[in-house]
Amino acid sequence: MKFSLFLHVERYDERTPVTQQHAELTELVQIAERGGFEAAWIGEHHGMGFTIAPNPFVNLAYLAAKTERIRLGTGTVIAPFWHPIKLAGEAGLVDVLSNGRLDLGIARGAYMFEYERLFPGLDAMEAGARMRAMVPLLQGLFKGDCAADGPYWQFPATTPQPRPVQGPYPPMWIAARDPHSHDFAVGNGCNVQVTPLASGDGEVASLMDRFNTACAAHPEVPRPKIMLLMHTFVGATDAEVDQACRDLQAFYCYFTKWAKKERPIEQGLMEPLRQEDIDACPQYAPEKLRQSLVVGTPDEVVQRLKSYEAMGYDQYSFWIDNHMDFETKKRTLERFIAQVVPAFQ
Repeated sequence: MKFSLFLHVERYDERTPVTQQHAELTELVQIAERGGFEAAWIGEHHGMGFTIAPNPFVNLAYLAAKTERIRLGTGTVIAPFWHPIKLAGEAGLVDVLSNGRLDLGIARGAYMFEYERLFPGLDAMEAGARMRAMVPLLQGLFKGDCAADGPYWQFPATTPQPRPVQGPYPPMWIAARDPHSHDFAVGNGCNVQVTPLASGDGEVASLMDRFNTACAAHPEVPRPKIMLLMHTFVGATDAEVDQACRDLQAFYCYFTKWAKKERPIEQGLMEPLRQEDIDACPQYAPEKLRQSLVVGTPDEVVQRLKSYEAMGYDQYSFWIDNHMDFETKKRTLERFIAQVVPAFQ
């Protein structure tokens, strides 16, 4: 099992300049590269300080110049917000600039906050349909001289420029949860990204079952890869781990408020949560997160990850957006590299 890093510029207030936060993000990716991580992933989000990445290709092009070996992935681009020709061209350019290090992750999107602003009237069902229409068009465009005459896009034969360095195109990944999404991804020769969020190891096993079922249904397709994304923290002491669980509790409470639009937004930042707001989310109580997320001492984390490797996961992605300050993020990532990664080499 290989490792990757999943991250954004994560902002809750205006105290720290975005320029500094971007420099910190870059340093975390460089640490991951030195630590032998396979990839770094950055997603797409709009108008949300909670996860700043309006065009992940810009971040990845910048990181391509600051790194040498680590693969650079979109985790993920939101298909309904893109035209296929534009998406294929920007992906091709980043693959060229990174000398063939791009991984292209695609999703339907999850935040109604973004749908309302970039695509009014869009719902999750239509967003999923647009993503499923996008994937084969992208594959055709990367091969060249692809035309479209479908319900969402119509254009004459087009070859996006520049063409990717990787042939026939960069590895493509689909963010999947339900069985239909797994089946679509595998049937179209795409790798799969999954996250149980804070649902625990039962969901981790269920997601793998859905993937295996999809692979069995498509014996004509070489088995794709599957990546597991989870919040991770390696602490030196129980006190450090307990504090991490409290920080992750705050992260998930903000995550829920953004997803459900339950808190006032001003200047792209959510009104700060009070302790009573956090306490009102019992599903994210620290003692529950200690069980459902990959947090603990080095030995505890190794044991959890070994169980995921045994299930068949090809890549484990260390989700480092977590309501912690930069020095804490840096410290736990370095501890993961020093005390967890060697158990998998």
